[in-house]
Amino acid sequence: MTSANRTPPHESSTRSDDARWLAAAVDLATESVAEGGGPFGAVIVRNGVAVAVGQNRVTRDNDPTAHAEVIAIRSACQVIGDFSLFGHTLYTSCEPCPLCLSAALWARVDRVVYAADREDAARGGFDDREFYELFATPRTEWPMVIDPVRPDNAFAPFAAWNAEADRVRY
Repeated sequence: MTSANRTPPHESSTRSDDARWLAAAVDLATESVAEGGGPFGAVIVRNGVAVAVGQNRVTRDNDPTAHAEVIAIRSACQVIGDFSLFGHTLYTSCEPCPLCLSAALWARVDRVVYAADREDAARGGFDDREFYELFATPRTEWPMVIDPVRPDNAFAPFAAWNAEADRVRY
């Protein structure tokens, strides 16, 4: 059975566990600012143990995908040797933006717990509302052009994937 098909264990956490890990995420976020990163921190936890942490490194590393949650997810997957984080909880200093929420969904995180919300982020200069609103808007109205161009071999990578008998399903 692949990791994507497992039933996730339901980790029982208490409010004190949540408070502990959220405090760690907030501390990481505050430290990130002092180190030239953005004000976001994240901790991935399984069975009461921190597996990985992440801090926002977007401006420090000139990487628009280097959000704290994404860094923590990448690190946790390396630590456990799997792309699936079933059984894990993502604690983050702020409500995940659409990028981070998508990463958590792709990683199959069981639970996301956050401290500050999107309104707090907006007051701090990080307003994700335009992204939430954009996804509800027809693509023809987006400021970025998205053009589907379908060459004859467009499905070839998927055909190769489907033909690969020992592929890792996800």
